[in-house]
Amino acid sequence: MSQLNQIELQNLRHLIGAHETANQKLQAYAEQATDPELKQFFQDGAQAAMNTKQQLLGFLN
Repeated sequence: MSQLNQIELQNLRHLIGAHETANQKLQAYAEQATDPELKQFFQDGAQAAMNTKQQLLGFLN
């Protein structure tokens, strides 16, 4: 794989940060949810955001 240029690296960092933020927010929403279906919805979203963040981090290796 070729090296990332500065713009690509900045964009990647931005995307990683955005997915981390989404994960944290969705986890917080899941903790506050009382409806089991809604709680599961937020937990699934948080996990998806974390999975995407991990995939994006893979581009830094």
